[in-house]
Amino acid sequence: MSAVTSPLAWEHVQPAAARRLLTGAIEAFAERGFQATTTRDIASRADMSPAALYVHYPSKERLLFEISLYGHRAALEILTAADTADTPADRLRAMVAAFTAWHAEHHTIARVVQYELAALSPEHFTEVATIRRAISSLIEKVLADGVSNGTFTVPDLPGTTLAVLSLSIDVARWYDPTRRPSPEALGATYADLALRMVQA
Repeated sequence: MSAVTSPLAWEHVQPAAARRLLTGAIEAFAERGFQATTTRDIASRADMSPAALYVHYPSKERLLFEISLYGHRAALEILTAADTADTPADRLRAMVAAFTAWHAEHHTIARVVQYELAALSPEHFTEVATIRRAISSLIEKVLADGVSNGTFTVPDLPGTTLAVLSLSIDVARWYDPTRRPSPEALGATYADLALRMVQA
């Protein structure tokens, strides 16, 4: 498995019971949504009692925050690691391919990370939003570099940045590994689409 599509490592979550609760929460939030998920739902997926959840996490929202924080950091790392090519076009291609593949391979956590933000507390949302801005900045920078050297035509940098990111992010909403192309193939397709968007 490539570095782009390797499974997320949750070993940093200790003890094992806390890790089981967190992975149970990911499954429940992705399937039912944050608001419709109860602490009983999460605990049952971890084969634990509802009371046991509060031993490790003070609230359901805290679980969502931990998931959001880790998921956003992982996505930022993937995007940063892909930004190594020499030209803006090659950089954008590699970055969109990697970001898309990550959202396909990790569609369950990505669905939670991207679509349950409104349930975070204001304080936790602010922390996650900082990472989201860093992600946007990476894409906006490569687009600006392409404009500077005449490779790209981008009248609206912020708007185009949002459109490029939205291509990859939306994959998490519908991706089904049993019926769709592989994450890598999807990444390649979306990278081509992104380059067409900026008239490369």
